[in-house]
Amino acid sequence: MEIIDWIVLGATLVFIVLYGVYKTQGSKNVEDYIRGGNTSKWWTVGLSVMATQASAITFLSTTGQGFYSGMGFVQFYFGLPIAMVIICLVFIPLYHKLKVYTAYEYLESRFDLKTRSLAAILFLIQRSLAAGITIYAPAIILSAVLGWDLTTLNIVIGLIVIAYTVSGGTKAVSVTQKQQMAVIFIGMFIAFFLILDYLPEEVSFSDALSIAGAGERMELLDFSFELDNRYTVWTGILGGTFLMLSYFGTDQSQVQRYLSGKNIREMRMGLIFNGLLKIPMQFFILLVGVMVFVFYQFNATPLNFNPMATEAVYASECVEEYRAIEKRLEDNHKYQKEAAYNFANDPASDIYEEDGKQLSYIAKFEDVDKKLREEAKELIDKANDRVESNDKDYVFIHFILNNLPKGLIGLLLAVILSAAMSSTASELNALGATTSIDLYKRNLREEKEEEHYVNATKLFTLGWGILAIIVACTASLFENLIQLVNIIGSIFYGNILGIFLLAFFIKYVSSNAVFIAALITQVVVAVVYGLIHFEVIEFPYLWLNVLGCGFVMLLACLIEAILRSNGKLPIENS
Repeated sequence: MEIIDWIVLGATLVFIVLYGVYKTQGSKNVEDYIRGGNTSKWWTVGLSVMATQASAITFLSTTGQGFYSGMGFVQFYFGLPIAMVIICLVFIPLYHKLKVYTAYEYLESRFDLKTRSLAAILFLIQRSLAAGITIYAPAIILSAVLGWDLTTLNIVIGLIVIAYTVSGGTKAVSVTQKQQMAVIFIGMFIAFFLILDYLPEEVSFSDALSIAGAGERMELLDFSFELDNRYTVWTGILGGTFLMLSYFGTDQSQVQRYLSGKNIREMRMGLIFNGLLKIPMQFFILLVGVMVFVFYQFNATPLNFNPMATEAVYASECVEEYRAIEKRLEDNHKYQKEAAYNFANDPASDIYEEDGKQLSYIAKFEDVDKKLREEAKELIDKANDRVESNDKDYVFIHFILNNLPKGLIGLLLAVILSAAMSSTASELNALGATTSIDLYKRNLREEKEEEHYVNATKLFTLGWGILAIIVACTASLFENLIQLVNIIGSIFYGNILGIFLLAFFIKYVSSNAVFIAALITQVVVAVVYGLIHFEVIEFPYLWLNVLGCGFVMLLACLIEAILRSNGKLPIENS
């Protein structure tokens, strides 16, 4: 990075933080600090909701997902518009009518304190883990840029976000997210058009899409019912709808965003805006990753995009084996490049016959590429199992650092860090608010002044921020950061959604039945995920949302029937 990149990066981030602190200083009551004074317009609500979900993980992992696996991941979001409509019709009117600060307040009015507290605690567990990961993601970037260790970076990034989140509360989060989303959109569009500009002159955009298709990167829709396929139309519509209903309808980090709306109309319009724009946005980010794949058909790539992994294997006894694989990758790339050029000039030249089947040269050499990279990962793990061999989340940052012109590197880093800050700020804000309102204030015996609860919320926000930093310092890339966040959500969200649906629609179920069912369901879902993780069963993790939601509702109804038949409950809801 050059000096101009540091200036662009530093100026962008400092402006966002100082602007947020300046615009929101002096919140003295809970209404202003937690709900932002209910003054937000629909576009602020919509951008804030979108920015909360679009963390740095989105821009690191989704582009890496596009590079390695293609466009199929967009199916994950197919349930989003359905969820937005349901939330606008059911959730928002109830929350607004009751004038709640958190989603979980409603559960006490419908059930009791212990059910409210359980839902709040489940949220706090899963969201604190996710907050740690959203801090960890940008630390990867600066680690690659500066060569600093991840622990130091996790602490620095976490403290920056904590500073303006504690200072200004919900309004600070909403205000800064508008600037952050502007930086994000500008930066990603610039990156996309630069990638196209970097392609050979004879390769048009349509040629690039065709090359990506030959490399099996443009398979957008999968209508199969195979359980080993993580992303299909059906998992997106069914599992995705349940996940999005849970996330946007019951996750305080999102509920707090639209509860800051001026009225029901502004809240609804903000969510509909998010529902209409989110899928095209994710499609575009995946497409950026696919175009990076096309770019590297004509340009050399490292065997592993994580520079620390390469350094580790170079310093080990495996170095000669690794260099031999690098040489094979270099030779294979010559064939890849030739095949891509031939395809651009004459698509028919890409086809050859083998055993009576028509096959693609681009796909053939891409298969070789994949196998060589897998061999390299095994060597990296053998050389140093503490270094991350999975490099999906390093692909885009490698492209940025090695190919963009001066100044734009700083802007693209600002894009990713802005996304990280906006998402983490929302999460910490929600964690602090939920702890203060649902646990601390509700269980406090004597009433305190408004300023006391504001200060308590700030203190809880600080505490959760510190815990998120600790989680970040112990995080791993897992298979892919964006998948890890969604897996964590899927383990908890279905259960929480089921509790809310029972509250909304099944009036005869009592609090005791729901509480017992929720505890059992959480254990069951955790066990099922363990079986999935250790490959005992094949089950797409998105379906955990459906399992959790359906199981807690069915079990609660069954427990209710048993309690009533044994005379443990009165006919009226307890």
